[in-house]
Amino acid sequence: MNGLRLFLLLVCACLPAFVGQAQVPGVAPESPLSFGGYVKYLMEVNLPEAGGEKVNHLLQQRFNLEYRPMPELALAAGMRNRVISGDNLDFPAFDKVISSDPGYWDLSKNWSEHGDVVGNSSLDRLYLDWQPGDNQLRFGRHRIGWGMAVLWNPNDLFNSYSMFDFDYEERPGTDALLFGRDLGFASRAEMVWAFGDNWDATSLAGRYQFNAGGYDIQLLAGKNNVNRVLGLGFAGSVLGAGLRGEVSRFDPDQSWWQGEEQRRVTVATLDLDYSFGGRRNLAGRTALLYIDSPVEPVSSLLYLNRALTAKTLSFTRWTGYAELGFDVTALSRQTLAVSAYDDGSLYAIASNAISLADDWELLLVWQHFNGSDHSLFGAAPTDLLSGRLRWSF
Repeated sequence: MNGLRLFLLLVCACLPAFVGQAQVPGVAPESPLSFGGYVKYLMEVNLPEAGGEKVNHLLQQRFNLEYRPMPELALAAGMRNRVISGDNLDFPAFDKVISSDPGYWDLSKNWSEHGDVVGNSSLDRLYLDWQPGDNQLRFGRHRIGWGMAVLWNPNDLFNSYSMFDFDYEERPGTDALLFGRDLGFASRAEMVWAFGDNWDATSLAGRYQFNAGGYDIQLLAGKNNVNRVLGLGFAGSVLGAGLRGEVSRFDPDQSWWQGEEQRRVTVATLDLDYSFGGRRNLAGRTALLYIDSPVEPVSSLLYLNRALTAKTLSFTRWTGYAELGFDVTALSRQTLAVSAYDDGSLYAIASNAISLADDWELLLVWQHFNGSDHSLFGAAPTDLLSGRLRWSF
């Protein structure tokens, strides 16, 4: 908590100096200090088919701060401050879930747990980045995005995320040391050491990227917790459409870890997107995910609220996805998508992003979970209605 307070004090102390030193672009050198973020309010209404409406509110503020004393050296920090209220607070240990930090360092703290409000501050970015010449060294909490596909990322060993969480654009980070080197045109090698409390919780992996035949290709190998991993990813185009794919093979050296059974798993995905253009900027995407040995969750509630890994991107062997997006007006874009699972579950989402002003956006989202009677989502059908107002600075 003392660390979080110190960071907030430093931010507040730097703000006046930053504002006072603002220069006209192109007239004076760019300031070595950059600062930005947003404030947003989200209201969510949960409407289960079985009854029991739930309403929740989230007020969130974010700081993004970067100090660059020289072109090749940067210190960056990103903080989320959240105030949460509503019916979700009735769940046992909800405040502990909010304050939980899965990283090596605990950089999350609840500063309010009184009554019907939980307040939390967390640092999801805090790193030093040094890039001398063709080399890069980055240390701290940062995002390591190794995925090449858009929707599902079996190659994203360090920062898997849920497709259902539309409100966390930055996505989580990892406490790690990264060394990278550019090797030429579209060619790069990276090594990552993600810290853990012990050897089983530590991840060590490397990737090599290159271009062949107009396709960007990457090869992965390493250790992801208790799993030995080999992976392949590619991105290119065919007949004017974007084509991307990833496959990873996880081979655990233990039968059980952290109370969960460990299985040999192959996870693969392929996605295709095409922009039709025109006055409405019509664009479509379709994706397919395959997991040869999926883990069946106990309930949809537990699955939707668990931290996903590259091994658990879905709960069925086959998962399909289709999406269509178009501009309603010059300031409003509509997206419609549906995901189908081979146990009979169905997930649909419709969203509309409306630009209200230069720095103001309204997002309206409908999420629908349903399916056959014996499917995961069909066992507890529900609708989630969300509205989010965001101001960026």
